Amino acid sequence: MAQGPSTAQRVPHPLARLSAAEAVFNAIRSDIESGQVPVGGKLSSEAMLSQQYGVSRSVIREALRSCTALGLTVTKTGKGTFVVADKVANDLTLGQYSARDLTEARPHIEVPAAGLAAQRRTDDELETLRHIVAAMTAETDPESWVALDSSFHAAIARASGNKVFASVVADIRGALAFQSETLNMVADRQHASDIEHQQILTAIEAGSADAASKAMAEHLRAVGVALDSILNK
Repeated sequence: MAQGPSTAQRVPHPLARLSAAEAVFNAIRSDIESGQVPVGGKLSSEAMLSQQYGVSRSVIREALRSCTALGLTVTKTGKGTFVVADKVANDLTLGQYSARDLTEARPHIEVPAAGLAAQRRTDDELETLRHIVAAMTAETDPESWVALDSSFHAAIARASGNKVFASVVADIRGALAFQSETLNMVADRQHASDIEHQQILTAIEAGSADAASKAMAEHLRAVGVALDSILNK
């Protein structure tokens, strides 16, 4: 299959990580949606894209994961990444779950879990949550931030003292990270999430089940709005 001339041959200026992955993602997405890399076409290799954009291969992988989540590409092990659509799908693919799966399920799990965490968290669990939120606020590496994000939600579920909530959130943790990565890249959610996480933590610190539940519900609502903004463009 022919390589798209724009992605394969263009040599962009090196990118600052503002995020660099976001800039690479935007460039590849533009090439796909404009038809410069046609449906059925194969993107350049990770190594070639890394050299062209002056970024690490981990940055390229971040960008390609978001292209896949949006339904634009499919990566086949040992063969490369292929364009399968020239417009965003009506749902995000996040490993074994979809964004719709998460949007429908999370309020029924994480809102009550946050309320219980406010009532039941131990001093050690509270300190863990404080540490995660502080680390997220200071984190400049998008991939590291995403890992902390999923850790925060898993820690709240554990602090709820309910093993079912803890088990379910642990099971969807990979999909949560995948979703956060895509939202940060496409909808610039990271700073807003930091503020929302701090509000959840403050309520849990205060021991207010009602405030913690409301803060988590508002966070999940904002995530849903961001998802809608991507899928309904």
